[in-house]
Amino acid sequence: MSDSSSIQRLAASLRSEAAALDSGSRLPSTRELVARHGVSPVTVSRALAALAAEGLVTTRPGAGTFVAPSPPAAHAAPVDMSWQTVALGDRAIDGSRMSLYLDPPAPGVISLGSGYLHPSLLPTRLLASALARVARRPDIWDRPPLGGVVPLRTWFADLIGGGVTAEDVLITSGGQSALSAAVRATVPAGAPLLVESPTYLGALAVAWAAGVRPVPVPVDGRGIRPDLLAETFAMTGARAVYVQPAFQNPTGAVLGAERRAEVLAVASAAGAFVIEDDYARWLAHQTPAPPPLLVDDREGRVVLITSLTKPVAPSMRVGALVARGPVAERLRGLRLVDDLFVARPVQETALELVSSPGWARHIAGLRVTLRLRRDALLDAIAEHAPALRVASPPRGGMHVWARLPDGTDEAALGAAASQQGVIVSLGRAYFAAEPPAPHVRLSFASAAHLDDLREAVRRFATALVSVA
Repeated sequence: MSDSSSIQRLAASLRSEAAALDSGSRLPSTRELVARHGVSPVTVSRALAALAAEGLVTTRPGAGTFVAPSPPAAHAAPVDMSWQTVALGDRAIDGSRMSLYLDPPAPGVISLGSGYLHPSLLPTRLLASALARVARRPDIWDRPPLGGVVPLRTWFADLIGGGVTAEDVLITSGGQSALSAAVRATVPAGAPLLVESPTYLGALAVAWAAGVRPVPVPVDGRGIRPDLLAETFAMTGARAVYVQPAFQNPTGAVLGAERRAEVLAVASAAGAFVIEDDYARWLAHQTPAPPPLLVDDREGRVVLITSLTKPVAPSMRVGALVARGPVAERLRGLRLVDDLFVARPVQETALELVSSPGWARHIAGLRVTLRLRRDALLDAIAEHAPALRVASPPRGGMHVWARLPDGTDEAALGAAASQQGVIVSLGRAYFAAEPPAPHVRLSFASAAHLDDLREAVRRFATALVSVA
C-alpha cells in the first residue's frame, strides 16, 4: 500500500471517529493510533494534519488532538451574487473535462482515464536524491533568470537539436502553461485556431478559455491530413494550427516524414504558425520519437512545447517553449506577466534529475514498461471487449484509442463504467465539433498492475454490453 493511500484510509477512519464524538473530545494519542492501525507515526501526523486543515480537529502541543467545535449555524440569508452573471459576460471557462481525469480514483475504482503514470512508475528515488542535493545549496531560493536557469535551457536546446540555442528556450510551469501562452501569443481572441480532430482535450480547453475558436482538421493513422489542412486554412483564414506529430493524443498517430514537410509547406503558404506539442518525447515504446518539426523549420513558424511532467511526476511542473523571432519576445512577455518565473528549486531539481546517470535508465525502463502495459491492454480488449476497434497499436504514449460500436451512447457508457468501478475517457471530449463516431480513450499507464488493467477492461466490457 502506498503512503498516500495509507494516509487517506487513516484520515477517513479518524474522520468517522471524530464525527461520533462531542466537540472537545480527545482523540487517541499518536502511539495508540500507530498500534491500532499498524501505520507509522509520520502517517498519523499527516492524517491528523489533513483533518486539522478541514477544521475537524485542533491540536494542542503537549495535550493532544481534540474534536474541533462545530461551526455556528448560518442563519443569514444567502448573498445574492447574480450580478456577477452580467459582469462576467458570455465567455465560459469550463475545466470539468480535464478535472474529471485529474482527480484520484476512489478506493476500489480502476482508472483507465488518467493522463499520468501510476506512482509506481515514477522515478521517485531519483527525484528525492535530486531534491536533496538542490536543497543544500545556499542560493536555491534566489530568483532565477526570468527565462529559466541557463543550464536547463541549454539541456532542452541540446535535446531538440536543429540549431536551437538556450536563448530560444523559455522555461514554463509545465506543458499546459506553455500551451496557453503559445495560443494567446499567436491567435487573437475571436480568431480561429486549427486543431487536429480528435485532439488533446486540454488544447480545446485552452482555446475556449482564451476566446479562440478551435476549428477541426481530421487526423488519420499517419497524423493530420495536409490536404484538408490546406483547405481549412483557405476557408477560415486562420494563422495558426496546433499539432502533435509524435504519438498524438488521443490516437497515438505519428506524423510521417512526407507529411511533416507538407504540414510546414501548407503553414508557410498560409502565413501561419505551427504550435507543436511534443508532450510524448520520452514515451516511445521502442523506436525513439522522430525529431520535432522545429528542426526542419527554417522560417520561424514552429512554436515548440515540451515538458518533463509526463515521464517524471505530475508535480514536476517544468516545461519549455521554443520559438524564434518576434513571437519569442511576445512569449517572454506573456510568461513574465502571467507568473514572473518558475520557482528555482523546481528548475534546479529537474536539471539535477535529467543530468544524473539514472535518468537514461529510467527512460529505458519506462519504454519497456509502457510496451508491456500496452500489449496487456490490447490482449484484454481482444479477450473481453472484441467489439472495440483499435486501428493500430500505438508506438508511443500512454493510451489506446478505440472506436465503439456504432450508436453507442457515450454518456450512458461512462455512467455504466463508473457503476462497474472503472473510469474511462470518452471520445466526445476530444472533438472540437460533432464526432464522426463514438470512441473511447483507454490509458494503460495509470493502473497499479497488469492484472488491474485486465480487470478494468473486463469491467468496461460489462458496462459496454449493458448499454448495447
